[in-house]
Amino acid sequence: MKYKSGLVLLSGGQDSTTCLAIAQNECETVYSVSFDYGQRHRIELQQAQKIASLANVDFHIIDATFINKLNNNALTDSSIEISQVDNEIPNTFVPGRNLFFLAMAAVYARERECNIIYTGVCETDYSGYPDCRSDFIKSAEQTINLAMESHFEIKTPLMTLSKAATVRLMYSFNKMDWYSHSHTCYEGKRPACGVCPACILRLKGFKDAGFEDPLSYEYVLK
Repeated sequence: MKYKSGLVLLSGGQDSTTCLAIAQNECETVYSVSFDYGQRHRIELQQAQKIASLANVDFHIIDATFINKLNNNALTDSSIEISQVDNEIPNTFVPGRNLFFLAMAAVYARERECNIIYTGVCETDYSGYPDCRSDFIKSAEQTINLAMESHFEIKTPLMTLSKAATVRLMYSFNKMDWYSHSHTCYEGKRPACGVCPACILRLKGFKDAGFEDPLSYEYVLK
């Protein structure tokens, strides 16, 4: 039995695109939202719109550009070089981003009498973001429900999956063509840079899954 409706946080990346395919498989009606928070890879918004159109689902961009005025980080400030140090939070981390996204997605869903929210966060291929962990999602779900006296369920179908398993899952839905429109590169490049942490993680996932990534890259690490 399918859910009546579901809302997908559709960034335009690989994981959220996979979540869209999952939601369509589980829900009668699917809505999708993306957030403009001044990210250096704003091209993902354009790609998210293309993917939503391909899936024939409702799509809306929420203005969250104020976020980049609250904190300096490499994901919203292109003058900061992207870097990642072992056992430290990456400088691409945007504090409060996922908490805000989930809360605003819930407001959007509530107006549409939708209580199922999908997000593509994953802690298996952990990127070092504290707001991608299962305990954070459970806490956010409880807080949002208390704040709105609602009964939202935040679904994280990729939480325990590797990037390779995510690729195989998409293949099972026969939606691999959607990946050609997705965007992962932190630098906002198409062709993608191939060397930022996001590109490296994506490329490894496709390689481990035994599939060729449909995206083009400027450089691929051997």
